[in-house]
Amino acid sequence: MSDASKKNLPFPIIMGVDPGTRTSGYGLISLQEREYVPIDYGCIRPPVHFKLSERYLVIFDSIEALIEQYNPTALVVETQFVHRNVQSAIKLGMARGIIMIAAKRRGLPVFEYAPTEAKRAVVGNGKASKFQVQGMVQRLLKLAALPQPEDAADALALAICHAQAAAHRKVACEV
Repeated sequence: MSDASKKNLPFPIIMGVDPGTRTSGYGLISLQEREYVPIDYGCIRPPVHFKLSERYLVIFDSIEALIEQYNPTALVVETQFVHRNVQSAIKLGMARGIIMIAAKRRGLPVFEYAPTEAKRAVVGNGKASKFQVQGMVQRLLKLAALPQPEDAADALALAICHAQAAAHRKVACEV
């Protein structure tokens, strides 16, 4: 981590989160003048042998720790789409909820974008592949390598999507 990981940067920090019960990707960027600057990205992976309630707690604690460490100005989460498996959709919805609660406990505004909006923001195509998203995120953030894993790249794409929306004054309504 660079000096950019310090709190109270003079530029706004946007935290994107791609929620999941097994893997939740996160990505933090700063918009400095007209350039996206990566701050940190990665994944929260609760141990698979944990009960679901324990995994939710790991996600909650991890999101709170990231918020405490980086002091973002906004949190962006991916909207939920309904799977054929209703139980999976419910579990994902609960993960989204605890991420939002962690943000709101710290007074952060929470915004949401559909996966197609994030893909369109970084690739120009709402049906872009995961690999295309990774490649464009790498280029936009001037990273030396593709952001890994895909969940982290998706979270960075959400943060970029929000930064672009804010620049064009087309920000989604706060959740």
